[in-house]
Amino acid sequence: MTKSIVACKVEIEVPFFDVDLMEIVWHGHYLKYFEVARCALLDQIGYNYMQMRASGYAWPVIDVRIRYARPAKFGQKIIVHADISEWENRLKINYRITDKLTGDRLTRGYTYQVAVDMTSNEMCYESPPILWEKLGLHKS
Repeated sequence: MTKSIVACKVEIEVPFFDVDLMEIVWHGHYLKYFEVARCALLDQIGYNYMQMRASGYAWPVIDVRIRYARPAKFGQKIIVHADISEWENRLKINYRITDKLTGDRLTRGYTYQVAVDMTSNEMCYESPPILWEKLGLHKS
């Protein structure tokens, strides 16, 4: 397992419109919570989606995995942790959702994103130097 290079966490209070009749978060909304944390993480390194586009690259999500351990419920305060663990050839962001009060893990998952050169529309097989720069790394 690769060590995380940068991490962040965001707090979300589960809104009513995210739950079903049992007041449990619908499974698809966890992707939205991942996205909120991912945007905070990218802002933290100064490479959010607008900055990605300005650098000439799009970074589509090509794979997502989610493991549900316990349900999040209406009104519950949750913490969404996100960290970057791969960046050389693709961007892997890990997520962990925990209950704010107990720290119990509710959900975990990850996304893979790849750089696409917006000029040629070609997928890059290595992450571009701009990502390394934003992570404060030097490509060897």
